[in-house]
Amino acid sequence: MAKPEPILIDTWGWLALGHRRDQYHQDVKALYQMLCSTQTPIHTSDYILDEVMTLLFRREVFQEAVQFLEGIFRAAELEQVEIHRITSERFQTAWSLRKQFQDKPLISFTDLTSMALMRELNIQQVLTQDEHFIQTGMGFVRVL
Repeated sequence: MAKPEPILIDTWGWLALGHRRDQYHQDVKALYQMLCSTQTPIHTSDYILDEVMTLLFRREVFQEAVQFLEGIFRAAELEQVEIHRITSERFQTAWSLRKQFQDKPLISFTDLTSMALMRELNIQQVLTQDEHFIQTGMGFVRVL
């Protein structure tokens, strides 16, 4: 049986999973459970989690936000999720992308670091609702 294609979970995906009142929560929860059960390689980054922390604590009860984030950290310890660091090399690659996509000023730098990471690790699938991943023409595929 073929190994499942890896996926990057973007800020949107984590927020939909962690915020029970999000309109996509049930769909993302079902997808996440399926990814875990099929041992799909799940990737994210420290920059993505930075955004998740900032936004989730604004939207959720403090203790629930803490529990959710500690769940991600536990999943990383269990090697169910890989949290990548945005190194200085990845930062420089994202900076090059920023200059390359001068016609797309609304792409966040965090998204550019995600794109750099995805390109480096040959990840094509991304759990996001963000159109920027498609608009770049880099071959990324939105899941959900």
